[in-house]
Amino acid sequence: MEKVNTMDEFNPLSLTRRHFLSGSALGLGAMGLSSLMDGSASASAAKDQRFGGLAGVPHYAPKAKRVIYLCQSGGPAHQDLYDYKPLLNEKHGEQLPEFVRGGQRLTGMSANQASLPLAGSAFKFAQHGKGGIWLSEVIPHIAKIADEMCVVKSLWTEAINHDPAITFIQTGSQIAGRPSMGSWASYGLGSMNENLPAFVVLVTAGQGDQPLYSRLWGSGFLDSRFQGVQFRAGKEPVLYLANPGGISAQSRRSLLNTLGALNKLQEDKELDPEIEARMAQYEMAYRMQTSVPEATDVSKEPEATFAMYGEDARKPGTFAANCLLARRLAERGVRFIQLYHQGWDHHGGLPGAMRYQARLTDQASAALVTDLKQRGMLDDTLVIWGGEFGRTSYSQGKLTRDDYGRDHHPRCFSMWMAGGGVKAGFSYGQTDAYGYNVADKDGNALNPSKDVFTPGVVHVHDLQATIMRLLGVDHLRLTYRTQGRDFRITDVHGHIVKDILA
Repeated sequence: MEKVNTMDEFNPLSLTRRHFLSGSALGLGAMGLSSLMDGSASASAAKDQRFGGLAGVPHYAPKAKRVIYLCQSGGPAHQDLYDYKPLLNEKHGEQLPEFVRGGQRLTGMSANQASLPLAGSAFKFAQHGKGGIWLSEVIPHIAKIADEMCVVKSLWTEAINHDPAITFIQTGSQIAGRPSMGSWASYGLGSMNENLPAFVVLVTAGQGDQPLYSRLWGSGFLDSRFQGVQFRAGKEPVLYLANPGGISAQSRRSLLNTLGALNKLQEDKELDPEIEARMAQYEMAYRMQTSVPEATDVSKEPEATFAMYGEDARKPGTFAANCLLARRLAERGVRFIQLYHQGWDHHGGLPGAMRYQARLTDQASAALVTDLKQRGMLDDTLVIWGGEFGRTSYSQGKLTRDDYGRDHHPRCFSMWMAGGGVKAGFSYGQTDAYGYNVADKDGNALNPSKDVFTPGVVHVHDLQATIMRLLGVDHLRLTYRTQGRDFRITDVHGHIVKDILA
């Protein structure tokens, strides 16, 4: 396996303060001055500049300069959104055939059910766009951007429960502690704006359901400066960023200069790279005191923008507000923007719960894609929408004509992407007639392997490898050595899904 972080290449863990200051055109004082400038001043330069990153990366000409990942935590039911299954509707109430299940494991929540009745979708489907993509009636706004979407219907994962599944799709491992995808992108590609983090996280406020942990956007064994920085709703988007009363910007600058000198002495003594990382974070926080308020201030957005995203975009912390903020951050050169929205874990009462979640997310998701396109940014911005796994085609709990629930299902699920080098108006892969297994072009159920790439089938590591390829990164070469071996986002698997590349 080829390593990236060799001695003759840039390694941020071996970068000392002396190297940083001697190799930079800006000293600490100049950086302090730049932080006092309007944050938008560096936004225009963000298109052509890079701060940090590894030598030789990107490995290829990137299709996407940035990613906006709309993570729908809980596992949206593909049968009710993107994967139209008329046979499932016809057989509503009948038992799941054994040949369809094929002995696959069930969760403890439905394994002891006396029966596994098939549940057809409560929603109507129609074809949209030039590609005739089938979409549910509950996402009418997303349907309007069908010609921009690349819907992948044949994803599969190995995890059957939420925590390992969302950890897997975010970090490439079911076991906590690995770097997140945004951290890998930040580590390899650096930032496009020195006054904002390369990796920003936004979480919809007030949503319950499955918990989210900061380790999902953590840097794992990478330098801590590559972790995601969470922006929160309200007057203080980043906690403890503002100076306390009586402390001026000049006082803060003087404090950091003195602290930097003390840390330099300590670093020379301890040779601990985390000291450098800590100081880099202090300097970033200082610059963010001006850049973050500017980036998060939507008061000057025109009324047409709020009409497009919906009235919720005026309410900080909503999914719509975060989608609008994601566009503003993308404009200002943030490399990887991760939105988390909970509420898709529909074990019961799915029809009503699905309509509610669609009301919260449908309009803003479509508006983000439309907004990026209007601004000429969609071509080099990859938008991703999806959860950590799918849902069962049988009902968990009591089934009626109008109500049902669906259990966790790892064997197939759907996601969509737009912009950033993926084919537009395109559907990739398929599932069997019951929506229970990934299938070949003739609809025959497959038993996929993560070790061997099967055309039309997308393992989580294949998805990650493809996202990295769109960013211009070879997932086999962006590695980091720790604990005696080289690690990467795709572990020892992953194949690029070339058929979805434009």
